Amino acid sequence: MGQAELKPHMPFLRADDAHVAPVQNADVVLRNARDLAASRRRLDPDTHAPDPALDGLLPPEFCAEHRVFPWSTLGDATLIGIAHEGDRTQLRDMLEAQIGPVLFGDATEEVILRLVNERHGDYLANLAETQVAKDYSCRDINKLTPRRAILATLFFGVSLALIFLFPEAFFIGVTAVAVSNVLACAVFKMAVLLAGYTKPPGKPIHVPLAEKPLVSLMVPMFKEAAIANELVRRLSRLSYPKALLDVVLVLEASDKATRQMIRAQTLPAWMRVIEVPDGALKTKPRALNYALRHTRGDIIGVLDAEDAPATDQIERVVEAFHISPKEVACVQGILDFYNTHSNWISRCFSVEYATWFRVVLAGAARLGFSIPLGGTTVYLRRAALEHVGGWDAHNVTEDADLGVRLARFGYRTILVPTVTREEANNRMIAWIKQRSRWLKGYMITYLVHMRRPFRLVREMGPWKFLGFQFFFLTTILQFTLAPALWCFWLVLFGFSTPFTEALPQGWLGGLLALFLVSELVSLLVGFVGVARTQHEKLMQWVPMMMFYYPLGVFAVYKALSELVFKPFYWDKTQHGLSAPDIAGGDIHITRR
Repeated sequence: MGQAELKPHMPFLRADDAHVAPVQNADVVLRNARDLAASRRRLDPDTHAPDPALDGLLPPEFCAEHRVFPWSTLGDATLIGIAHEGDRTQLRDMLEAQIGPVLFGDATEEVILRLVNERHGDYLANLAETQVAKDYSCRDINKLTPRRAILATLFFGVSLALIFLFPEAFFIGVTAVAVSNVLACAVFKMAVLLAGYTKPPGKPIHVPLAEKPLVSLMVPMFKEAAIANELVRRLSRLSYPKALLDVVLVLEASDKATRQMIRAQTLPAWMRVIEVPDGALKTKPRALNYALRHTRGDIIGVLDAEDAPATDQIERVVEAFHISPKEVACVQGILDFYNTHSNWISRCFSVEYATWFRVVLAGAARLGFSIPLGGTTVYLRRAALEHVGGWDAHNVTEDADLGVRLARFGYRTILVPTVTREEANNRMIAWIKQRSRWLKGYMITYLVHMRRPFRLVREMGPWKFLGFQFFFLTTILQFTLAPALWCFWLVLFGFSTPFTEALPQGWLGGLLALFLVSELVSLLVGFVGVARTQHEKLMQWVPMMMFYYPLGVFAVYKALSELVFKPFYWDKTQHGLSAPDIAGGDIHITRR
């Protein structure tokens, strides 16, 4: 695009950027006077269209970030449409160092961004797909290189040889790995349970209005027409000062139904729509990367379309950032469901989320492990998010990947006790599809970051590297190797397996004791997780989790097949299919 070196790492300039000292130079005063004359009439592309010959003068990403657009030439100067009010000296210096004398003319932010999208939408969409560094991205995971071909051939060749030549040895080996994984999972659960969680302070921390940052809240929407009305209502309940709130609804250009539904709404001034151009890849992280350049905030939040956030959620997040050191780049909220009692799957799903967010992630954060983020109720410092490259557009669990990448760059994630309720996916086939996407994403994330394990250890440190294995490897193995452990049920009916026959005498009792202890630990963690919610009636459903988790086995083998044949396929979860237990899915208790 030319002049690519112009793009700096500098936040969007706002009207309160008064830190630049007044300029007394006569030439600058003259230029300001010429700017005033040029901008007395607001630039209107309908009556005075920007010169297409200037489209390549500035990098599109720079134009989107700083709300500027090259309009025309006036003598030896370039007329720049700008949506920035206040002191423009710093921006002028940056531009004149690259393209020579400039004059500023006023244009609305809506006009600037529309021009950027019309003239450079395809370029920015492609940039959104590739902005994460290649070493940290999975975009080439489907390419068969000679090295990968050799490794895959060796792995499957050895596995098939063991199955046909030494079936008992193969089964014993697989079962031994599965048993070791059970032990590792039990140790991890006990560790995070004993680590506890940080209780919220008794009173909210007051952040003066002058110190409150501008917060941009991105809501990616794809095939969400059924819940568009409810979304606008829920977001309108947020109590953060609307002058400091920038809500961006991120729509796909091809999603006509959702676009029409949103257009039928009367959106408040602090809520706007960004349309993502079509492309071969259509994923949530791609849409987030594209929309990020259109946001204004110093803090970037992500919510899903079906979410019902706590009304004071952003205040709690801002408080957490306010008292945290700069290395805290991310604040993760707690997810819960508003259709908890729809059926047995939604009840078990609620128990699982209570365990995950209120015990596992909370304890892991206390232990200093890196946190695989949730896909929603995630708030990030803009500077840190841009530093790590944003989201990997090809990863189907972009949230978990981003959590690991933040840790690799030296950042920390903390949890805050603010709750967002969403819709539990409570139909069995849909649940399996959703879980298969999550597990496929875990596999992809693990493969990407373990490409160079020694480098990963250096960047994360041994302790966080260990936590990475606990979160990702044990989860993958838990579901993949579960059938090997199911064979032990045969022992109760008098049958034996090659593994039990290979055990020394007396070891079988110890093995069964390990399984029993593991189940007791899972029950204990489940009970504690539910006790930290408002769902005390779900206590009786905690023992039912032993019948719920086996559904993940079907999901993991679906994920494995997709990992080979279509690693970037995004199995979209439909929302708006289950009514809330509480009217509107509202939530008022936020700090429990």
